[in-house]
Amino acid sequence: MKNRYLLSIFTILLLSACGGEKANNGEIAESDTLIYIPVEAGRAEQGSVSAYYSTTATLEAEEEAEVVAKTNGIITRLFVEEGDFVRVGTPLLQLDDTQYKLEVNRAEANLNRLQSDFDRNKEMFERNMVSAEVFDRVKYEYESQKATLDMAKLNVEYTTVRAPISGVVSERMVRTGNMVVPNQNVFRVTTMNPLKAILHLPEHELQKIKVGQKVMMDIDAIPNTTFEGSVERISPVVDRSTGTFRVVVLLRDQANRIKPGMFARVRVVYDVRDQTMVVPKLAIINDGGRNSVFVVNDSLVKRKNVTVGYTNGTKVEILNGLDIGDVVVTVGHNSLRDSTRVEIINIL
Repeated sequence: MKNRYLLSIFTILLLSACGGEKANNGEIAESDTLIYIPVEAGRAEQGSVSAYYSTTATLEAEEEAEVVAKTNGIITRLFVEEGDFVRVGTPLLQLDDTQYKLEVNRAEANLNRLQSDFDRNKEMFERNMVSAEVFDRVKYEYESQKATLDMAKLNVEYTTVRAPISGVVSERMVRTGNMVVPNQNVFRVTTMNPLKAILHLPEHELQKIKVGQKVMMDIDAIPNTTFEGSVERISPVVDRSTGTFRVVVLLRDQANRIKPGMFARVRVVYDVRDQTMVVPKLAIINDGGRNSVFVVNDSLVKRKNVTVGYTNGTKVEILNGLDIGDVVVTVGHNSLRDSTRVEIINIL
């Protein structure tokens, strides 16, 4: 009987000990199962942000000339080829000038003869030995022959076709031995620097755009490079059919990487704010027109409403709602609520 009583007490104590151990393990398990949501974050910091109007355009040459022959003749020599750089007045091709030089010689001989007649009649007219009518006729023949000689010399000069502008020979349209006639296209010369982009902007942007404003261009054919240009000219009138006005932008590239015909994505910068607060664009949550961010403090997040300003690439201007140095969540918003615990795995 006594043994049975002792066995019962031992069993109760054993069960109590096991129950207490389970309770303690439950407390430890509850502590170990706090959930930390992994997120990426960035900081509110001072920076520069700009406002711009975005559009697209095809680059064009600021100057381009169709070179034409001014006289007829057979091409005896080509001095340049496509891709060659030429300056104003550089010879491009030579026409056969044999006939024109002979005409110069004949015109000079006739002029010499008429010069003698003119000098003799002038002296006689001053002595009243010939009438004014005779003297005027001789003078007219003499002046006419001078013009004939000048024209003959000009035709000789025209047999050398020269570049009307400085630039690159972008197209050759003739070959040696071809016969050309006046006003026939023989070359195209194109300026490569600067190039221009013609923009057609909506009329509500007219008051924002000014001559000299900075323009940023990204060109598809030249990735990972942003080129800088400026507004050169602004049309003073709005096209009534489209509601747009014309803006000419000049783009300079000393390395000559950009070419006419390239497609460009253009940003006309009309305002710049320096030393303003910016956060990564990914941090902004837009919910029904209200903007907010999750701010991290001691591994806990709190959602704060913010007022945003300009958006510039990957950065957004914050006008109020944050302080410099605040850490904001950029990736992982969807799993967050106020007071959610987070673990920052990467901070920008």
